Amino acid sequence: MDGNGRWAQNRHMVRSMGHTKGASILRGLIEHCFKLGIQYLTLFAFSTENWNRPKDEVSKIMELFIKYLEKELKNLLKEKYD
Repeated sequence: MDGNGRWAQNRHMVRSMGHTKGASILRGLIEHCFKLGIQYLTLFAFSTENWNRPKDEVSKIMELFIKYLEKELKNLLKEKYD
């Protein structure tokens, strides 16, 4: 998901909108991998260097992680075991 902040800035949006857009396509990516029979998917969403970003941006990214996990984890686990 690296580059989402730049994506947003290039479109005259706040950086957090880029992170939100990146998260929004994640569900489709996971579903596509599932259809292809890919059993394991590793996502690199936050590196140690990202802690050097402005505190507000880091907070927004962490809020996005929590929001996404709360929304999607139950559905993803259900699909895996159905």
